[in-house]
Amino acid sequence: MAVKKNVPFDFILENLFSANPIVKPMFGAYAVYVENKIVLILRDKDDVDSGAWIATNKEYMDSLRSDFPSLKPITLFGDSVSGWQMIHKDEDDFETSINCVCDLILKGDKRIGRIPKPRKSKKTVKMKIK
Repeated sequence: MAVKKNVPFDFILENLFSANPIVKPMFGAYAVYVENKIVLILRDKDDVDSGAWIATNKEYMDSLRSDFPSLKPITLFGDSVSGWQMIHKDEDDFETSINCVCDLILKGDKRIGRIPKPRKSKKTVKMKIK
């Protein structure tokens, strides 16, 4: 398991340990990958978007909200509906809910996780020498 220092909510990585999660810094937070999917982003900035961001698709949001009533949209993304939902770190059920999310990830629940789009390779610039 590759882990960077100061990753918030380390109990989440402990829960996912058997799936060999990979953690990468991303936009001042930490992305958690299991197999080929990004499943979570862990963010602790003491603001309204601090907590565990859950990667999903719009078609699964209602189902996830019924399982996790404290699930809400991420305000950084504005009013647009994204495939990311979050549970804020200050929610009373934060740890319990995230433990359940981890169980779903380990069971391969199709509602959680997205395969990231492939990164575009950097173009090489050809220079003419005179």
